[in-house]
Amino acid sequence: MEFNTTRRAFALATAGIGLAMSMGGAAFAQSDAPVTLKWALWDLDKGAYFKPLMDAYKAKHPNVSFEPVDLGSQDYTQMISTQLTGGSKDIDIVTIKDVPGYANLVRAGNITDLSSYMKDQKIDPAGYGGLIEELTVDGKIYALPFRSDFWIVYYNKDIFDKAGVPYPTNDMTWAQFDEIATKLKGGMGQNRVYGALLHTWRSTVQLPGIQDGKQTLVDGKYEFLKPWYERALALQKSGAIPSYASLKTSNTHYSALFFNGTIGMLPMGTWFMGTQIAKVKSGESKSANWGIVKFPHPDGVEAGTTAAQISGLSVNSNSAHKEAALDFIKFVTGPEGAAIVASTGTFPALRSDTVAQTIAALPGFPQDQNSKDALKAGKAYLEMAVNPNAAKIEVVLNRVHDALMTDNISIDDGIKDMDDGVKAIK
Repeated sequence: MEFNTTRRAFALATAGIGLAMSMGGAAFAQSDAPVTLKWALWDLDKGAYFKPLMDAYKAKHPNVSFEPVDLGSQDYTQMISTQLTGGSKDIDIVTIKDVPGYANLVRAGNITDLSSYMKDQKIDPAGYGGLIEELTVDGKIYALPFRSDFWIVYYNKDIFDKAGVPYPTNDMTWAQFDEIATKLKGGMGQNRVYGALLHTWRSTVQLPGIQDGKQTLVDGKYEFLKPWYERALALQKSGAIPSYASLKTSNTHYSALFFNGTIGMLPMGTWFMGTQIAKVKSGESKSANWGIVKFPHPDGVEAGTTAAQISGLSVNSNSAHKEAALDFIKFVTGPEGAAIVASTGTFPALRSDTVAQTIAALPGFPQDQNSKDALKAGKAYLEMAVNPNAAKIEVVLNRVHDALMTDNISIDDGIKDMDDGVKAIK
């Protein structure tokens, strides 16, 4: 199977895999036949949204029962693949944890093509901010996203106030971000303040390169990353950001520097928001006067464009309860499910003004308008595009990123190593 992930257009396929029967949600809703759906997931006790979603659906469909199959977080991707191998019918609903796992399940034929179902049910991909397109494989979609974390910028208002610098906006370019970071830096020793933090993950340097939608990090040609590494190394040399080597050597978590009030701006995912709110409440975060804005964008790219990680839902190709499973997935990934997910402080994939308002109303969320507006939907690209070799590609990119950020290799040689390393993957 060739994986031709579409980034610019979403083509709905007309054929489904093994779905000879009608799969309309209305037809299932009229049936009173009892059915038990087995849902493969991870960390049931930690996922605040799992039980509320099941309870809400069951309230509408009393004949439906759920049997969660908790495969754990650490080895979930491998475990679900093993579970579905050999045509097993023991699972109906499959939770997608990451892109490499999704690609492997598609290639193995373990999950159902949902393209015709989306067309029949008139499910509009627009509300998912490009994530449906990102999950499209050879014109077909095999999972609908139900939650999504996306990149934003957290900032410490006290540091801005002290430096006399205006707060960042939701239409900040990367050039403006760098200029602000330079203005915010100052102090010495224990009083030193950095304008920003680029954490040690390769994504903090590489993601701006994919925001124009023209490249992905699995294409095998990485010349487009050169200006972003030049930028990161220049910021590091100027002292506007902490050095990569010091962060790696000390194994410093990105949250620690933001909590202790020494970082002006922190590009990071929305997954950090709940932690920051909790640490402010407990007094462990000194950055109590904080806000968020949308992820900065390159010149010529629309404001609000960002990168995202997702969790999706699929149907086991061999499920005996496909109609019921599909109806549940439609519920979870639609407006009702999104409202339930948002009410737990988690970001649903279906982003709307209602969802943004729900998150913004959570106790501890900053109440300035910029922070509230930062939650509104924008174009999102997956951090790692769907590719059967995504996991192997990531190993190459991480290795070269480390060498580049520690000045152990020139940028040109690093780009060549990325090209050669990914080209050698089979």
